[in-house]
Amino acid sequence: MRSLIEVNNLVKYFPVTAGVFLKHVNDVKAVNGISFKIKKGETFGLVGESGCGKTTVGRCILQLDRPTSGEVFFDGRNLTNLSKRELRKIRRQLQVVFQDPFDSLDPRMKSGDIVGEPLKVHHLASRSEYRDRISELFLMVGLNPNMASRYPHEFSGGQRQRIGIARALSTKPNFIVYDEPVSALDVSIQAQIINLLIELKENLNLTYLFIAHDLAVVRHISDHVGVLYLGEIVELADKDALYENPLHPYTKALLSAVPIPDYAVESQRNRIPLSGDVPSALNPPSGCNFQPRCPAAKEVCRNLAPQLEDKGGHLVACHCI
Repeated sequence: MRSLIEVNNLVKYFPVTAGVFLKHVNDVKAVNGISFKIKKGETFGLVGESGCGKTTVGRCILQLDRPTSGEVFFDGRNLTNLSKRELRKIRRQLQVVFQDPFDSLDPRMKSGDIVGEPLKVHHLASRSEYRDRISELFLMVGLNPNMASRYPHEFSGGQRQRIGIARALSTKPNFIVYDEPVSALDVSIQAQIINLLIELKENLNLTYLFIAHDLAVVRHISDHVGVLYLGEIVELADKDALYENPLHPYTKALLSAVPIPDYAVESQRNRIPLSGDVPSALNPPSGCNFQPRCPAAKEVCRNLAPQLEDKGGHLVACHCI
């Protein structure tokens, strides 16, 4: 199956300035040369700790943030070369659902107008079709169309996220970025939203980039998983291969922190504690980014940055394997 999204050596630096004349003194290296592909109809999970660059990757793919360098192909077309006018024409095929369902919805607009706004912007429905299309979208995400006259504050968190999903679906996109869409919701509501996303993907033949730090959620929805650390992918594999046989020390540590709902099994597990915090993207460590926290670090790790290599079906960047 062909790739719908192809990311080649993506780099995004945010300049840091100082002084009266705003002199460029450094860069925040948010994303530092990552590559991956997402096949049509697939869900690609991107996981990692807070501050590792996951959201920036999603924003760069959508061209909400222009990459410093690298290429992003959508259906064979390089988005990084497109002008704002050209991007506007392709926007309806690329949508996003943000993390906080309250902050991402305009509190002054009725929910029906929020869902219907993309229809007006992209001229996707006539005046006679407009209300019917909004009702159809509300039903699609499990909401009563009569709720279209309500404002965002009148909904629960899960319902607000459903409105955000309906807005993303309104343009009939091919690709949707979900930026931690369930992290702000209760566990029971998380399951409902994840099941809704899976159902929509199958029914509408959608392709997803699913960004999260909850590895249990990522395993449930994803086909392939990339593990991101300080702006670099350290392991990439099929979800079953990655969860059953993680190779990178960082992946092993992340998975060891996922609780298992079985006391007998959980009590016998060996946790892999990580010392310290994620290093600053302003001043990353020499060699391997993970070496200051890695329990298996060697001298070579401190001097030479590892490259992604195929290790029996896994792409892994590590000198210790």
